[in-house]
Amino acid sequence: MRSYEMKDVAKTHISEAGPGDFHSAGAGPHGEPEIVDDGGVPAPGIAIAELETSKKGRFAYFKTKQFYIVLILGQVLSLCLTATNTFSSLLANNGNSIPAFQTWFNYVLLNFIYTSYTIYRYGFKGYCRFLWTHGWKYIILSFCDVEGNYFTVLAYRYTTILSAELINFWAIVIVVIVSFLFLKVRYHPAQVVGIFICIGGLGILIGSDHITGTNQYSVSNGDQLKGDLFALLGATFYGASNVAEEFLASERPLYEVVGQLGFWGMIINGVQAGIFDRGSFQSATWNGPIGGYIVGYTLALTIFYSLAPVVFRMGSAAFFNISLLTSNFWGAIIGIQVFGLTVYFLYPIAFVCIVGGLIIYFVGKQVFGESLKPWLGRNQEKGISGIGTAKRRAEHPDVLV
Repeated sequence: MRSYEMKDVAKTHISEAGPGDFHSAGAGPHGEPEIVDDGGVPAPGIAIAELETSKKGRFAYFKTKQFYIVLILGQVLSLCLTATNTFSSLLANNGNSIPAFQTWFNYVLLNFIYTSYTIYRYGFKGYCRFLWTHGWKYIILSFCDVEGNYFTVLAYRYTTILSAELINFWAIVIVVIVSFLFLKVRYHPAQVVGIFICIGGLGILIGSDHITGTNQYSVSNGDQLKGDLFALLGATFYGASNVAEEFLASERPLYEVVGQLGFWGMIINGVQAGIFDRGSFQSATWNGPIGGYIVGYTLALTIFYSLAPVVFRMGSAAFFNISLLTSNFWGAIIGIQVFGLTVYFLYPIAFVCIVGGLIIYFVGKQVFGESLKPWLGRNQEKGISGIGTAKRRAEHPDVLV
């Protein structure tokens, strides 16, 4: 990503040039973002400074439309995650436990949609050059994502759901530590309080399940330890992949990031499914409903992967993770209709607690919220001007995202 000095910034900016994101900036000969004359667009540095001082106070971000958009997007992702869990449960109840194989279709669809567009934007030779230069970054991202999915699902075979959910808190810890050490993110006291309130809300959900006996079943001590280690490993990979994706999405076009995640994920996941899921695949039941469940699972997960980078841009990896804590609540609501479950009175209390924590998380934030990324420079000069970025809002103050 190119950078430039402030003396030239008044007439230049970097554009994502993604789907539905074109303006006079355009892109390079192979779709790579480049610096162009924008004919009067205000300098990002000046616009950011003006907007930051235009609305002061602890609740400045709450007065922006972007706050409500990122809050809603977080819950849309939570609902998508709930949908994938529901379809996975339906598949398992029908004798199909093939986690790597069923996720492979998601990577294939992401690759088909976004890599096709990336090649169109960059040209085939430009895309090959891009793979040679930047491909290694996305291999690491995809590997962490695939293994996070695999080990988390694998953990549920050996340990209790209660234990696995508790260990999943580790993903939030990994995100906070890695962001602090490598991305120079500094958390406001209100953010720390908000995170702990959200975790407290999930604790209420887990406690409710424990009281009602929802998540209790017997496992051997050996299997329990094995499952806990798998859950810990999966949470570590998840946290690392979230931070890596936030970093890449802030500097590169969204179609490139998601397309590469699909391309390399398809290969890595495909190899893993061929090795570890062969027995399960051969013994699986195949019929119309099973096909429908796989289609539903794939579509829900594809929407999840498509929207996640926007949340990473407007919010952060930490906000992304605490937003997903409400998936247990949405899962219980869906479970009433699909699996005939009953909801304990603590569930609504936990949901309110988590949403309250999400709101407190943004107390003290100015009008750009978490879209200002510290690793992009004071005026976001190292970043891309695309959907959800502070740089785009500085250049086009009237846009929603």
